[in-house]
Amino acid sequence: MAHLKKVQISKRSWEEIQPDLLGLGIFEDSKLSNFQKEVDKKCGGCISDRISTNDFVGKKGKTVVLYTTGPARRILLVGMGKREKFDLEILRQTAGTAVNIAQKNKLDSLVMEIPGKEVIGEIRLASQEFVEGLILGSYKFLDYKSDTKDETVLKSVTIINGASRSGVGRGCAIADAVCFTRNLGFHPSNVITPSRLATEARKIARESGMKCTVWGRDQFTKKGMGAFASVAKGTSEPPKFILMEYQGGKKGKAPFAFVGKGITFDSGGISIKPSKSMDEMKFDMSGAGTVMGIMKAIGQLKPNLNIVAAIAATENMPGGRATKPGDIVKAYNGKSIEILNTDAEGRLVLADALAYMSKNYKPRYIVDFATLTGAVVISLGHRASGIMGTDEKLIDALKKAGEITGERVWELPLWDDYCEDVKSKIADVKNIGAERQAGTIAGGAFLKEFVDDIPWAHVDIAGTAWWNKDLPYIPAGPSGVGVRLSLELLNILK
Repeated sequence: MAHLKKVQISKRSWEEIQPDLLGLGIFEDSKLSNFQKEVDKKCGGCISDRISTNDFVGKKGKTVVLYTTGPARRILLVGMGKREKFDLEILRQTAGTAVNIAQKNKLDSLVMEIPGKEVIGEIRLASQEFVEGLILGSYKFLDYKSDTKDETVLKSVTIINGASRSGVGRGCAIADAVCFTRNLGFHPSNVITPSRLATEARKIARESGMKCTVWGRDQFTKKGMGAFASVAKGTSEPPKFILMEYQGGKKGKAPFAFVGKGITFDSGGISIKPSKSMDEMKFDMSGAGTVMGIMKAIGQLKPNLNIVAAIAATENMPGGRATKPGDIVKAYNGKSIEILNTDAEGRLVLADALAYMSKNYKPRYIVDFATLTGAVVISLGHRASGIMGTDEKLIDALKKAGEITGERVWELPLWDDYCEDVKSKIADVKNIGAERQAGTIAGGAFLKEFVDDIPWAHVDIAGTAWWNKDLPYIPAGPSGVGVRLSLELLNILK
């Protein structure tokens, strides 16, 4: 993956550094800080000239590059909008915008102070979020390009005028994990197979001292994971059940648990999808990618918590042995499932993963991530993930984490009436709900059957796992959503 790798804090002045590009965040009120006034004075009043003529008024996201004969060859002004509305999300966007402008101008380095840090107030938090915006905004996927000479990726950013080293370090670790998750999503399904996911999981575990266990088809089938096995029947690509265990808290203390849907390619199975846009079904492992990104960051941050993760990884393909609509299978917790649509496969693999986690680890909380339903895109678009769950404290913490990280979530109801919709006449449950009604909620209602009494939340990221346009720190493509959300969730609930 290609992204900014070097972020450093310097006590040197901007004049000593003589940057190729000096970035400045400007509020809409156009009031310059003392530092900005100093830069303006030593660069011939180029900033105040632009402001006085209304050529630049600090509107959020607006930019201008000024060429000077002063100590900085170029000055980048980035609008931050109204001072009273400035928050962590605008800080991240400002950082991402600055990096994008630097890369478009084919520059290798950027010098900035943390914009608006006096408004944020907490220097450690401001440092972390600023760095996340810088690194995430710099990301490019170039693995399959034979000619990358026109692709500039920023090599270094120097932060001046004060920053928190711990905040910068945390921001670097988290952003690197998000970029890792994005990379998994970008690779095609002939590269990111279940076996490749298992290899990456083992690598994360090896580098950070975690335990990693991988079961193949025969092993997880013998353990009673009939729902997962039913999805994997149609593919010749070996499926994998992946477990990762991080021990950072007291021995025996109940862990936090994360579960990811790892469908590395989803054809729909016998209930085959239309060919249009089927290439996008390589993204159906985004839940697994999120969970792996979480564990990669955990390995770097080393919190004083016990954390476990499970990924059920397989392709969903048609074939002579594939599961057929109308088949009935038995899940790990003993419940029978009538499969009425083989394209509703994500909830089947999650059912066994959730049941296994519930029975064998008895976690404090379980959170699962999945690109589960197209219906959530109809409900919430690409701006928020849908969440449902059984524990008010967990749901509230997810909402709070979403506001802090900008990875917003919206709760959907999981009333008993909806749970009735997934009851089967000839089995315990069926894998679809009422026809053309509450599709996202039906997915959550189905999963609820497999978590026992463990506090649990389901996060449907079908609308947020990838984007079709560039945003300040989220380039078009896989977003890496859920990694930052989960790390902040752990911070809230620890």
